[in-house]
Amino acid sequence: MDPTNPTTLRPAGLPGAKVDLNRSAVSRYIQLATLFRRRIEQGTWKPGQQIPTVDELAAECGVARATIRQALGQLQQDGLIDRFRAKGTFVRQNAGPPIWYTVETDWTGLLRSREGAEIEILSDTGGLAGSAIPESIGQPAPFYRHIRRRHWRDGRPFLLADVYLDERLYAQVSQEDLRSKTALRLVAGLEGMKVVDARQTLTIGTADVETAAALQVPLNAPVALVHRAAVGADGVLALVADGIYRGDTVRIDIKLR
Repeated sequence: MDPTNPTTLRPAGLPGAKVDLNRSAVSRYIQLATLFRRRIEQGTWKPGQQIPTVDELAAECGVARATIRQALGQLQQDGLIDRFRAKGTFVRQNAGPPIWYTVETDWTGLLRSREGAEIEILSDTGGLAGSAIPESIGQPAPFYRHIRRRHWRDGRPFLLADVYLDERLYAQVSQEDLRSKTALRLVAGLEGMKVVDARQTLTIGTADVETAAALQVPLNAPVALVHRAAVGADGVLALVADGIYRGDTVRIDIKLR
C-alpha cells in the first residue's frame, strides 16, 4: 500500500492491486463495507473467523479508523459480523443469505412460479404510451399497463420488477395473477395469446439509491439486471419486464450442451 496516499487500498488476495476510493462518489465507508462483504461472500473471511482489527484494516486500506468502524457497523447491521468488546470482530456462522433463487434461461423455467416467493404490487397504472416503454423487440402496442412489483422470500426482497403489459390484455389478468405469476406467464396463459418470439437479456450492475432502498441492500451493491420481452402472433410487443435482482441471493445457470 502507498502510505502517502490515504485513499488507496490493496484488496486481500490481489497483491499490487489498488482501489482508488476517490474515483467514486460513494462514501468511503460504503465502498469498504462492499469490499468487506465480498470477502465474506467469497470465503476470504470464513464463518466463525476473527477478522483483522480496526487498526489493521485502517493500515491496510489507508483510511481513518472511524471509517473502518462505520464500514463494520454496516456489516453488523446487515447481520454478517458480531463485534465483542475486548475479544474482536467475528464473521457470523450463518453470515450472508444462501443462494436460493436461480434466474432461468429456458422458456419452461421462466414460466415456473418460485416456491416460497411472495409478490407485492407497489403500483399499477395504465395509459402509458407505447413509445414511452423500454426499447425492445416487436412493434409497440398503443398503450401499456405499468405494474411495479417487488418479490420476497423469507422476509427478504430479492427482485424489483417493472412489468409493461399491452393495455388490451390487462382485462384478462386478475389481481391474483399479478400476485402469483412470473411476468412471462402473465401473457403465456391468456386465451388466444400465442407467443412467437421471446427474449431475455442480462447485465450486471450496482444498486442505485432507489434500488438499494427497495431491495434492502447497500448503495452500490451488485445486482443483476434482466430484460424480458414477449411478442404475440400479430407482431406486437405484448409484454416487457425489467427486473433487478439482488446479487447476493441469486445465481444464473446456463446449460451449455
